[in-house]
Amino acid sequence: MTEMIHYRYGQPSVLFKSVQHENLLLSNYSEVQKSSEAPCFFWGKLNNPFLVSRCLIALSNVVQSGFSLSPAELAKLKDPIVTAGNGKLRFEGFSQCAGVYARLDILPDGLDGEFIAHGTTNVDFNQPMISALGSIRQQEQLILSVGSKDLTLHKEGVKISEKKVPLPLKWIKGLTTVQIFLSEAAISHTFNKLQTLQLFQGIPKGPVKNDYYLVSRGNRPMFSPLKSPAAVCIGGLHRLRLLEPLLPYMDKLCVFSHPQMQSTTWQLYFGSLRFSLSLSRESWRGFSGEGAALESLIEDVPDSWVDAMDKYSYANQEFNPSLLAVEEGLDFRHVDQLTARLAAMGLLGFDLDDNRFFYRRLPYRLDRIMSLNPRMKDAERLITEGKVQILSNKEGKVDARVEGSGVLHTVVLEGEKARCTCAWFSKYQGDRGVCKHILAVKKMRTNS
Repeated sequence: MTEMIHYRYGQPSVLFKSVQHENLLLSNYSEVQKSSEAPCFFWGKLNNPFLVSRCLIALSNVVQSGFSLSPAELAKLKDPIVTAGNGKLRFEGFSQCAGVYARLDILPDGLDGEFIAHGTTNVDFNQPMISALGSIRQQEQLILSVGSKDLTLHKEGVKISEKKVPLPLKWIKGLTTVQIFLSEAAISHTFNKLQTLQLFQGIPKGPVKNDYYLVSRGNRPMFSPLKSPAAVCIGGLHRLRLLEPLLPYMDKLCVFSHPQMQSTTWQLYFGSLRFSLSLSRESWRGFSGEGAALESLIEDVPDSWVDAMDKYSYANQEFNPSLLAVEEGLDFRHVDQLTARLAAMGLLGFDLDDNRFFYRRLPYRLDRIMSLNPRMKDAERLITEGKVQILSNKEGKVDARVEGSGVLHTVVLEGEKARCTCAWFSKYQGDRGVCKHILAVKKMRTNS
Protein backbone atom coordinates (compact mmCIF):
# COMPACT_ATOMS: atom_id res chain seq x y z
CA MET A 1 0.00 0.00 0.00
CA THR A 2 1.35 3.41 -0.91
CA GLU A 3 2.09 5.58 2.10
CA MET A 4 0.07 8.81 2.00
CA ILE A 5 1.38 12.22 3.00
CA HIS A 6 -1.49 13.92 4.86
CA TYR A 7 -1.40 17.70 5.13
CA ARG A 8 -4.44 19.77 5.98
CA TYR A 9 -4.81 23.35 4.92
CA GLY A 10 -3.47 25.75 7.54
CA GLN A 11 -0.82 23.37 8.88
CA PRO A 12 2.87 23.77 8.01
CA SER A 13 3.57 22.06 4.72
CA VAL A 14 5.11 23.68 1.67
CA LEU A 15 5.59 27.28 2.76
CA PHE A 16 6.52 30.48 1.00
CA LYS A 17 8.12 33.32 2.92
CA SER A 18 7.76 36.98 2.01
CA VAL A 19 11.08 38.88 2.04
CA GLN A 20 12.44 42.19 0.77
CA HIS A 21 10.95 43.51 -2.47
CA GLU A 22 8.17 40.90 -2.12
CA ASN A 23 10.41 38.10 -3.37
CA LEU A 24 9.27 34.61 -2.42
CA LEU A 25 11.68 32.06 -1.04
CA LEU A 26 10.83 28.39 -0.80
CA SER A 27 10.80 26.85 2.64
CA ASN A 28 10.52 23.19 3.59
CA TYR A 29 9.45 22.22 0.05
CA SER A 30 11.73 19.20 0.06
CA GLU A 31 9.57 17.45 2.68
CA VAL A 32 6.85 16.90 0.10
CA GLN A 33 7.71 14.24 -2.41
CA LYS A 34 5.10 13.05 -4.86
CA SER A 35 4.56 9.34 -4.50
CA SER A 36 4.97 7.17 -7.58
CA GLU A 37 1.81 6.51 -9.54
CA ALA A 38 -0.18 4.05 -7.42
CA PRO A 39 -1.99 1.26 -9.29
CA CYS A 40 -5.17 1.98 -7.29
CA PHE A 41 -6.44 5.31 -5.94
CA PHE A 42 -9.79 4.21 -4.50
CA TRP A 43 -11.53 0.92 -3.83
CA GLY A 44 -14.91 0.63 -2.17
CA LYS A 45 -18.68 0.67 -2.18
CA LEU A 46 -20.92 3.45 -3.45
CA ASN A 47 -23.60 4.26 -0.88
CA ASN A 48 -26.12 5.31 -3.53
CA PRO A 49 -25.11 3.49 -6.72
CA PHE A 50 -28.46 4.14 -8.44
CA LEU A 51 -28.09 7.92 -8.28
CA VAL A 52 -24.38 7.74 -9.08
CA SER A 53 -25.16 5.69 -12.20
CA ARG A 54 -27.79 8.21 -13.34
CA CYS A 55 -25.37 11.07 -12.84
CA LEU A 56 -22.60 9.26 -14.74
CA ILE A 57 -24.98 8.56 -17.63
CA ALA A 58 -25.91 12.27 -17.65
CA LEU A 59 -22.22 13.16 -17.71
CA SER A 60 -21.66 10.74 -20.57
CA ASN A 61 -24.53 12.41 -22.44
CA VAL A 62 -22.78 15.75 -22.02
CA VAL A 63 -19.50 14.34 -23.32
CA GLN A 64 -21.24 12.83 -26.35
CA SER A 65 -23.14 16.04 -27.13
CA GLY A 66 -22.06 18.96 -29.28
CA PHE A 67 -23.75 22.18 -30.22
CA SER A 68 -21.57 23.42 -33.07
CA LEU A 69 -20.16 20.19 -34.55
CA SER A 70 -21.04 17.70 -37.25
CA PRO A 71 -22.27 14.15 -36.37
CA ALA A 72 -18.89 12.74 -37.43
CA GLU A 73 -17.06 15.04 -35.01
CA LEU A 74 -19.45 14.12 -32.20
CA ALA A 75 -18.50 10.45 -32.42
CA LYS A 76 -14.83 10.96 -31.55
CA LEU A 77 -14.63 11.22 -27.77
CA LYS A 78 -16.55 10.21 -24.65
CA ASP A 79 -13.94 10.33 -21.92
CA PRO A 80 -14.62 11.38 -18.30
CA ILE A 81 -11.75 12.63 -16.13
CA VAL A 82 -11.77 10.87 -12.74
CA THR A 83 -10.02 12.36 -9.70
CA ALA A 84 -9.69 10.64 -6.31
CA GLY A 85 -8.53 12.73 -3.39
CA ASN A 86 -9.40 14.24 -0.01
CA GLY A 87 -12.18 11.72 0.56
CA LYS A 88 -14.01 12.58 -2.67
CA LEU A 89 -14.40 11.18 -6.17
CA ARG A 90 -14.91 13.64 -9.02
CA PHE A 91 -15.94 12.82 -12.58
CA GLU A 92 -15.57 15.59 -15.19
CA GLY A 93 -16.20 16.01 -18.89
CA PHE A 94 -16.82 18.45 -21.72
CA SER A 95 -19.19 18.42 -24.64
CA GLN A 96 -17.39 17.90 -27.95
CA CYS A 97 -17.63 21.60 -28.75
CA ALA A 98 -16.13 22.29 -25.27
CA GLY A 99 -18.95 24.77 -24.53
CA VAL A 100 -20.57 22.62 -21.81
CA TYR A 101 -18.68 21.34 -18.75
CA ALA A 102 -20.18 18.74 -16.40
CA ARG A 103 -18.93 17.38 -13.09
CA LEU A 104 -20.17 14.80 -10.61
CA ASP A 105 -18.80 15.11 -7.07
CA ILE A 106 -19.24 12.08 -4.80
CA LEU A 107 -18.71 13.44 -1.30
CA PRO A 108 -17.27 11.41 1.62
CA ASP A 109 -20.72 10.36 2.91
CA GLY A 110 -21.43 8.81 -0.49
CA LEU A 111 -18.49 6.41 -0.27
CA ASP A 112 -17.63 3.43 1.89
CA GLY A 113 -14.13 2.46 0.95
CA GLU A 114 -10.44 3.30 1.12
CA PHE A 115 -8.45 6.05 -0.57
CA ILE A 116 -5.11 4.36 -1.08
CA ALA A 117 -3.61 7.35 -2.89
CA HIS A 118 -4.78 10.49 -4.61
CA GLY A 119 -4.61 10.65 -8.37
CA THR A 120 -6.36 11.33 -11.66
CA THR A 121 -7.09 9.19 -14.69
CA ASN A 122 -9.01 9.64 -17.93
CA VAL A 123 -11.07 6.69 -19.18
CA ASP A 124 -13.35 6.03 -22.14
CA PHE A 125 -16.95 5.10 -21.29
CA ASN A 126 -17.90 2.60 -23.98
CA GLN A 127 -21.31 1.00 -24.51
CA PRO A 128 -20.76 -1.93 -22.07
CA MET A 129 -20.07 0.57 -19.28
CA ILE A 130 -23.10 2.72 -20.20
CA SER A 131 -25.31 -0.38 -20.34
CA ALA A 132 -24.04 -1.57 -16.95
CA LEU A 133 -24.74 1.82 -15.40
CA GLY A 134 -28.22 1.91 -16.94
CA SER A 135 -29.12 -1.48 -15.47
CA ILE A 136 -28.33 -0.59 -11.84
CA ARG A 137 -31.41 -0.77 -9.64
CA GLN A 138 -32.36 0.92 -6.40
CA GLN A 139 -30.58 -0.61 -3.35
CA GLU A 140 -28.25 -2.64 -5.57
CA GLN A 141 -24.67 -2.96 -4.33
CA LEU A 142 -21.87 -1.66 -6.51
CA ILE A 143 -18.12 -1.76 -5.94
CA LEU A 144 -15.97 0.81 -7.74
CA SER A 145 -12.21 0.88 -8.17
CA VAL A 146 -10.29 3.81 -9.67
CA GLY A 147 -6.64 3.44 -10.58
CA SER A 148 -3.94 5.04 -12.66
CA LYS A 149 -4.66 2.79 -15.63
CA ASP A 150 -8.36 1.91 -15.43
CA LEU A 151 -11.75 2.25 -13.77
CA THR A 152 -13.72 -0.88 -12.86
CA LEU A 153 -17.29 -1.59 -11.73
CA HIS A 154 -18.01 -4.80 -9.82
CA LYS A 155 -21.69 -5.64 -10.07
CA GLU A 156 -23.32 -8.97 -9.10
CA GLY A 157 -20.24 -10.99 -10.02
CA VAL A 158 -19.72 -9.06 -13.26
CA LYS A 159 -16.69 -6.84 -13.79
CA ILE A 160 -16.75 -4.01 -16.34
CA SER A 161 -13.47 -2.13 -16.88
CA GLU A 162 -12.50 0.91 -18.92
CA LYS A 163 -8.86 1.58 -19.72
CA LYS A 164 -7.03 4.89 -19.45
CA VAL A 165 -6.96 6.97 -22.65
CA PRO A 166 -5.04 10.17 -23.51
CA LEU A 167 -6.54 13.38 -22.15
CA PRO A 168 -7.37 15.72 -25.07
CA LEU A 169 -5.39 18.96 -24.98
CA LYS A 170 -8.60 20.79 -25.85
CA TRP A 171 -10.03 19.59 -22.55
CA ILE A 172 -6.99 20.80 -20.57
CA LYS A 173 -7.40 24.17 -22.24
CA GLY A 174 -11.09 24.18 -21.37
CA LEU A 175 -10.38 23.17 -17.75
CA THR A 176 -8.22 26.29 -17.37
CA THR A 177 -11.02 28.67 -18.33
CA VAL A 178 -13.80 26.83 -16.50
CA GLN A 179 -12.00 26.85 -13.15
CA ILE A 180 -11.17 30.55 -13.43
CA PHE A 181 -14.78 31.39 -14.32
CA LEU A 182 -16.04 29.23 -11.45
CA SER A 183 -13.68 30.90 -8.96
CA GLU A 184 -15.13 34.29 -9.96
CA ALA A 185 -18.78 33.17 -9.92
CA ALA A 186 -21.34 33.89 -7.21
CA ILE A 187 -24.60 32.17 -6.31
CA SER A 188 -27.61 34.01 -7.73
CA HIS A 189 -30.56 31.66 -7.16
CA THR A 190 -31.57 28.61 -5.13
CA PHE A 191 -34.66 26.61 -6.17
CA ASN A 192 -36.42 23.62 -4.66
CA LYS A 193 -37.50 20.63 -6.72
CA LEU A 194 -40.94 21.97 -7.65
CA GLN A 195 -39.57 25.36 -8.70
CA THR A 196 -36.87 23.67 -10.78
CA LEU A 197 -39.35 21.42 -12.59
CA GLN A 198 -41.56 24.43 -13.37
CA LEU A 199 -38.54 26.38 -14.59
CA PHE A 200 -37.36 23.68 -16.99
CA GLN A 201 -40.84 23.34 -18.45
CA GLY A 202 -40.33 26.84 -19.82
CA ILE A 203 -37.33 25.94 -22.01
CA PRO A 204 -38.40 26.52 -25.65
CA LYS A 205 -38.33 23.56 -27.99
CA GLY A 206 -35.47 23.23 -30.45
CA PRO A 207 -32.17 25.18 -30.51
CA VAL A 208 -32.39 28.66 -29.00
CA LYS A 209 -30.43 31.26 -30.96
CA ASN A 210 -31.12 34.35 -28.86
CA ASP A 211 -30.17 35.04 -25.27
CA TYR A 212 -32.63 34.22 -22.51
CA TYR A 213 -32.67 35.55 -18.96
CA LEU A 214 -33.34 33.82 -15.66
CA VAL A 215 -35.77 35.93 -13.61
CA SER A 216 -38.00 35.37 -10.58
CA ARG A 217 -41.54 36.66 -10.38
CA GLY A 218 -42.83 36.12 -6.89
CA ASN A 219 -41.66 32.65 -5.88
CA ARG A 220 -41.69 31.37 -9.43
CA PRO A 221 -38.53 31.34 -11.55
CA MET A 222 -38.80 31.57 -15.32
CA PHE A 223 -36.81 32.07 -18.50
CA SER A 224 -37.58 35.30 -20.33
CA PRO A 225 -36.34 36.59 -23.71
CA LEU A 226 -36.47 40.11 -22.23
CA LYS A 227 -33.54 41.54 -20.31
CA SER A 228 -34.27 43.02 -16.90
CA PRO A 229 -32.22 44.30 -13.92
CA ALA A 230 -30.47 41.55 -11.92
CA ALA A 231 -31.44 38.91 -14.51
CA VAL A 232 -28.93 36.15 -15.30
CA CYS A 233 -28.09 35.97 -19.00
CA ILE A 234 -28.01 32.49 -20.57
CA GLY A 235 -26.77 31.83 -24.07
CA GLY A 236 -27.77 28.57 -25.75
CA LEU A 237 -30.54 27.90 -23.24
CA HIS A 238 -31.45 24.58 -24.91
CA ARG A 239 -28.22 23.06 -23.57
CA LEU A 240 -29.83 22.91 -20.12
CA ARG A 241 -31.95 19.99 -21.35
CA LEU A 242 -28.92 17.82 -20.57
CA LEU A 243 -29.99 18.07 -16.91
CA GLU A 244 -33.58 16.95 -17.46
CA PRO A 245 -33.01 13.19 -16.75
CA LEU A 246 -31.71 14.08 -13.28
CA LEU A 247 -34.47 16.46 -12.19
CA PRO A 248 -36.81 13.78 -10.73
CA TYR A 249 -34.11 12.76 -8.21
CA MET A 250 -32.77 16.17 -7.11
CA ASP A 251 -33.20 17.92 -3.74
CA LYS A 252 -32.42 21.46 -4.86
CA LEU A 253 -30.78 23.53 -7.61
CA CYS A 254 -28.30 26.38 -7.14
CA VAL A 255 -27.43 28.73 -10.00
CA PHE A 256 -24.03 30.46 -10.06
CA SER A 257 -23.28 33.25 -12.52
CA HIS A 258 -20.06 34.89 -13.66
CA PRO A 259 -19.96 38.65 -12.90
CA GLN A 260 -19.53 39.47 -16.60
CA MET A 261 -21.99 36.71 -17.60
CA GLN A 262 -19.27 34.72 -19.34
CA SER A 263 -20.75 31.50 -17.97
CA THR A 264 -23.50 30.09 -15.78
CA THR A 265 -23.29 26.97 -13.61
CA TRP A 266 -26.32 24.88 -12.62
CA GLN A 267 -25.61 22.65 -9.64
CA LEU A 268 -28.01 19.89 -8.61
CA TYR A 269 -27.85 18.36 -5.12
CA PHE A 270 -28.68 14.74 -4.25
CA GLY A 271 -27.65 14.29 -0.62
CA SER A 272 -24.01 13.19 -0.79
CA LEU A 273 -23.82 13.84 -4.54
CA ARG A 274 -23.52 17.05 -6.54
CA PHE A 275 -23.90 17.36 -10.30
CA SER A 276 -22.96 20.64 -11.96
CA LEU A 277 -23.36 21.84 -15.53
CA SER A 278 -21.51 24.94 -16.73
CA LEU A 279 -22.54 26.69 -19.95
CA SER A 280 -20.30 28.98 -21.97
CA ARG A 281 -21.61 32.41 -22.94
CA GLU A 282 -23.03 31.15 -26.24
CA SER A 283 -23.57 27.69 -27.71
CA TRP A 284 -20.95 28.20 -30.43
CA ARG A 285 -18.27 29.32 -27.96
CA GLY A 286 -16.09 26.69 -26.34
CA PHE A 287 -14.42 27.24 -22.98
CA SER A 288 -11.15 26.22 -24.62
CA GLY A 289 -11.01 29.47 -26.63
CA GLU A 290 -11.97 32.03 -23.98
CA GLY A 291 -8.45 33.01 -22.86
CA ALA A 292 -9.48 33.62 -19.25
CA ALA A 293 -5.99 32.90 -17.85
CA LEU A 294 -4.07 35.24 -20.13
CA GLU A 295 -4.05 38.30 -17.85
CA SER A 296 -2.65 36.25 -14.97
CA LEU A 297 0.21 34.93 -17.11
CA ILE A 298 1.62 38.33 -18.05
CA GLU A 299 4.11 38.77 -15.22
CA ASP A 300 7.09 36.42 -15.23
CA VAL A 301 7.21 33.97 -12.31
CA PRO A 302 10.20 31.72 -11.49
CA ASP A 303 9.65 28.08 -12.37
CA SER A 304 10.77 27.10 -8.85
CA TRP A 305 7.81 28.98 -7.35
CA VAL A 306 5.38 27.15 -9.64
CA ASP A 307 6.98 23.81 -8.77
CA ALA A 308 6.70 24.52 -5.03
CA MET A 309 3.06 25.62 -5.40
CA ASP A 310 2.38 22.37 -7.26
CA LYS A 311 3.87 20.38 -4.36
CA TYR A 312 1.85 22.40 -1.85
CA SER A 313 -1.34 21.69 -3.81
CA TYR A 314 -0.49 18.01 -4.15
CA ALA A 315 0.06 17.65 -0.41
CA ASN A 316 -3.03 19.61 0.67
CA GLN A 317 -5.33 18.56 -2.21
CA GLU A 318 -7.49 21.68 -1.64
CA PHE A 319 -6.69 25.34 -0.98
CA ASN A 320 -8.13 28.83 -1.02
CA PRO A 321 -5.65 31.32 -2.59
CA SER A 322 -6.81 34.24 -0.45
CA LEU A 323 -6.49 32.27 2.79
CA LEU A 324 -3.13 30.92 1.67
CA ALA A 325 -1.88 34.47 1.09
CA VAL A 326 -3.11 35.66 4.50
CA GLU A 327 -1.91 32.68 6.54
CA GLU A 328 1.51 32.48 4.88
CA GLY A 329 2.02 36.26 4.57
CA LEU A 330 2.23 36.21 0.78
CA ASP A 331 1.49 38.84 -1.79
CA PHE A 332 -2.01 38.24 -3.21
CA ARG A 333 -0.82 38.99 -6.73
CA HIS A 334 1.89 36.33 -6.56
CA VAL A 335 -0.54 33.71 -5.27
CA ASP A 336 -3.02 34.53 -8.05
CA GLN A 337 -0.27 34.22 -10.65
CA LEU A 338 0.86 30.86 -9.29
CA THR A 339 -2.72 29.60 -9.12
CA ALA A 340 -3.29 30.65 -12.74
CA ARG A 341 -0.22 28.73 -13.85
CA LEU A 342 -1.33 25.53 -12.15
CA ALA A 343 -4.79 25.98 -13.69
CA ALA A 344 -3.17 26.53 -17.09
CA MET A 345 -1.61 23.06 -16.82
CA GLY A 346 -4.99 21.53 -15.96
CA LEU A 347 -3.92 20.81 -12.38
CA LEU A 348 -6.69 22.71 -10.58
CA GLY A 349 -10.45 22.48 -10.37
CA PHE A 350 -12.77 24.69 -8.32
CA ASP A 351 -15.38 23.71 -5.75
CA LEU A 352 -18.18 26.28 -5.62
CA ASP A 353 -19.64 25.19 -2.28
CA ASP A 354 -16.31 25.12 -0.47
CA ASN A 355 -14.98 28.17 -2.36
CA ARG A 356 -11.60 26.57 -2.90
CA PHE A 357 -9.54 24.83 -5.55
CA PHE A 358 -8.90 21.10 -5.66
CA TYR A 359 -5.90 19.37 -7.20
CA ARG A 360 -5.81 17.00 -10.16
CA ARG A 361 -2.83 14.68 -10.43
CA LEU A 362 -1.90 15.27 -14.07
CA PRO A 363 1.58 15.24 -15.63
CA TYR A 364 3.44 18.36 -14.47
CA ARG A 365 4.56 20.17 -17.63
CA LEU A 366 5.51 23.85 -17.52
CA ASP A 367 5.74 24.02 -21.31
CA ARG A 368 2.03 23.23 -21.46
CA ILE A 369 1.26 26.77 -20.24
CA MET A 370 2.52 28.36 -23.44
CA SER A 371 1.44 25.58 -25.79
CA LEU A 372 -2.17 25.96 -24.60
CA ASN A 373 -2.08 29.77 -24.67
CA PRO A 374 -0.95 30.68 -28.20
CA ARG A 375 -1.88 34.35 -27.78
CA MET A 376 0.61 34.68 -24.94
CA LYS A 377 3.21 32.85 -27.00
CA ASP A 378 2.56 35.24 -29.91
CA ALA A 379 2.81 38.22 -27.55
CA GLU A 380 6.24 37.09 -26.36
CA ARG A 381 7.33 36.66 -29.97
CA LEU A 382 6.25 40.22 -30.77
CA ILE A 383 8.41 41.50 -27.91
CA THR A 384 11.41 39.33 -28.87
CA GLU A 385 11.23 40.51 -32.48
CA GLY A 386 11.14 44.16 -31.41
CA LYS A 387 7.68 44.82 -32.80
CA VAL A 388 6.34 46.55 -29.68
CA GLN A 389 7.02 50.24 -29.05
CA ILE A 390 5.71 52.08 -26.00
CA LEU A 391 5.35 55.74 -27.00
CA SER A 392 4.28 57.12 -23.63
CA ASN A 393 3.63 55.84 -20.13
CA LYS A 394 2.46 58.51 -17.73
CA GLU A 395 -0.42 59.35 -15.43
CA GLY A 396 -1.80 55.82 -15.63
CA LYS A 397 -2.08 55.84 -19.43
CA VAL A 398 0.05 53.87 -21.90
CA ASP A 399 0.13 54.54 -25.64
CA ALA A 400 1.90 51.96 -27.80
CA ARG A 401 2.32 50.74 -31.36
CA VAL A 402 2.55 47.06 -32.27
CA GLU A 403 3.65 45.89 -35.69
CA GLY A 404 1.23 43.47 -37.33
CA SER A 405 1.08 41.82 -40.76
CA GLY A 406 1.47 44.86 -42.96
CA VAL A 407 -0.26 47.14 -40.48
CA LEU A 408 0.65 49.06 -37.34
CA HIS A 409 -1.80 48.54 -34.46
CA THR A 410 -2.44 51.15 -31.79
CA VAL A 411 -2.80 49.92 -28.21
CA VAL A 412 -4.01 52.12 -25.36
CA LEU A 413 -3.99 51.06 -21.70
CA GLU A 414 -5.84 53.31 -19.30
CA GLY A 415 -6.46 52.08 -15.78
CA GLU A 416 -8.23 48.71 -15.99
CA LYS A 417 -9.32 49.35 -19.58
CA ALA A 418 -7.43 48.36 -22.72
CA ARG A 419 -8.19 48.73 -26.40
CA CYS A 420 -6.54 47.84 -29.69
CA THR A 421 -7.21 48.57 -33.34
CA CYS A 422 -6.85 44.93 -34.41
CA ALA A 423 -9.68 42.81 -35.83
CA TRP A 424 -9.79 40.47 -32.78
CA PHE A 425 -10.45 43.32 -30.38
CA SER A 426 -12.98 44.92 -32.73
CA LYS A 427 -14.91 41.64 -32.93
CA TYR A 428 -14.89 40.54 -29.27
CA GLN A 429 -14.15 43.76 -27.31
CA GLY A 430 -12.19 41.75 -24.74
CA ASP A 431 -15.00 39.26 -24.05
CA ARG A 432 -12.83 36.30 -25.07
CA GLY A 433 -9.63 37.48 -23.45
CA VAL A 434 -7.33 40.25 -24.65
CA CYS A 435 -5.57 40.15 -28.02
CA LYS A 436 -1.88 39.36 -28.45
CA HIS A 437 -1.06 43.04 -29.06
CA ILE A 438 -2.51 44.17 -25.72
CA LEU A 439 -0.80 41.22 -24.01
CA ALA A 440 2.54 42.21 -25.51
CA VAL A 441 2.23 45.82 -24.36
CA LYS A 442 1.13 44.80 -20.86
CA LYS A 443 3.94 42.27 -20.56
CA MET A 444 6.57 44.76 -21.76
CA ARG A 445 5.32 47.40 -19.33
CA THR A 446 5.12 44.97 -16.38
CA ASN A 447 8.46 43.25 -16.86
CA SER A 448 10.52 46.26 -17.96
